Amino acid sequence: MSDKSESEKSASEKSKPGKILWTDLTVEDAESVKQFYKKVIGWTSSPVSMGDYNDYNMTVEGEAEPTAGICHAKGGNANIPPVWMVYISVDNLSESLSQCESMGGKVLKRPEGEGKYAIIEDPAGAVCTLYQDN
Repeated sequence: MSDKSESEKSASEKSKPGKILWTDLTVEDAESVKQFYKKVIGWTSSPVSMGDYNDYNMTVEGEAEPTAGICHAKGGNANIPPVWMVYISVDNLSESLSQCESMGGKVLKRPEGEGKYAIIEDPAGAVCTLYQDN
C-alpha cells in the first residue's frame, strides 16, 4: 500500500507524461468569447488578473476546479492562434522538442527563461503545448 495521500496521487497522475493537463483558448476579445461560452455551454467564469486586463478561468456549474481558460491574445499570448490549446505533460521538454523537429514538426514558441512549456505544430499542422512539470 502506498504512503501517498490522495492529493499527492492526484498531483502525480495529473503530471503523468502524455496526460492532458489544461485547455485554453486565446482570442482577441476574451470578454465576448467568455460570454459566448457562458451562454452556449453554461460555464461560469472567474477573472485572472494579468495586470491591466483579465483573462478567465471557466468552470462547470457546481464544480470547484476550472475546466478551461479563455485568454486575450496579448503579452506572452500575442502570437498564439485562436484554437483550443491543450497542454500535454512531458518528462523532458528539451528532448520532446528535439523529437518534434526530427519527426517533421515545428517549434512555434520555445521556452523562455526557466520556462516549462513550448508550443509545437505537428506535421499535419495541428498545434499543442508541451509542459514539463518538474
